[in-house]
Amino acid sequence: LSEKVQAIYMWWHRPAIDRELLQSLPNLKVIANSGVGMDHLDLKLIASFGVKMANVPHAVSSSTADAGMALLLASARRLVEVHHIAMSSDIDYCEADILGVKVSGSTLGIIGMGRIGYKIALRAKAFEMKILYHNRTRRKAQEEQAVGATYCEKIDSLLQQADFVMLVVNLTPQTHNLIGKRELELMKPTATLINISRGAVVDQEALVMALQTGVIRAAALDVTYPEPLPRLDHPLLKLKNVIITPHLGIKTDKTMYMITEEAVENILAALNGLPMPSEVLPS
Repeated sequence: LSEKVQAIYMWWHRPAIDRELLQSLPNLKVIANSGVGMDHLDLKLIASFGVKMANVPHAVSSSTADAGMALLLASARRLVEVHHIAMSSDIDYCEADILGVKVSGSTLGIIGMGRIGYKIALRAKAFEMKILYHNRTRRKAQEEQAVGATYCEKIDSLLQQADFVMLVVNLTPQTHNLIGKRELELMKPTATLINISRGAVVDQEALVMALQTGVIRAAALDVTYPEPLPRLDHPLLKLKNVIITPHLGIKTDKTMYMITEEAVENILAALNGLPMPSEVLPS
């Protein structure tokens, strides 16, 4: 069937797109990814075969923003810890043992104010949070005013001020290990790091050390490196001040449907010689 294949719809990084596959599909015109991140694809290689690429930024933004806020709230109020206490009748505790962090009035620093980052800011505004953001390009003044966000040209300034730091960037050579030992030490010892982007954006060894030694208060991670983590022996899995979810940012019933719709829309546009709504070009 190789000569009949004109489009590939990738689901959870499958199938693997390599030179051998591309060479075997002479009439391939388009690859549609079932997410936003394209770091698992060699975009220049694919483009060299004359194949177009698309992602699904519109379908995933709201559910991913919801997941980011859910992680923030769960970490602030220690929901995983107190759930286990509530489910275990033999655990003795006092109120001081389960004190969380007040979200309302605290400062959220968003690193990456694209479509998802902006939706997080909208949600944070409803929680009466002060919002700082760092981005490659500054948002328009009216967009900042709509969510009450303040631009930080330097990432260091954001890290030093934020009570919660949320990572919402694409994984690129520039963002690989964006948060390392130096950046973690700039954060407040009472701060929480929330990562809903890609695991490799954070130096995981440095994060473990920071969590173990009290450099920062806590972390809430929807992504790790690798995914999943080795189940028994990874130090992140042994820390009480960490919440880890299995990359569930986009995983809702309606979002799955919307992702497929957006991918099909891109595929049909490419096959009919029309502009693709979410085309991704190699940088």
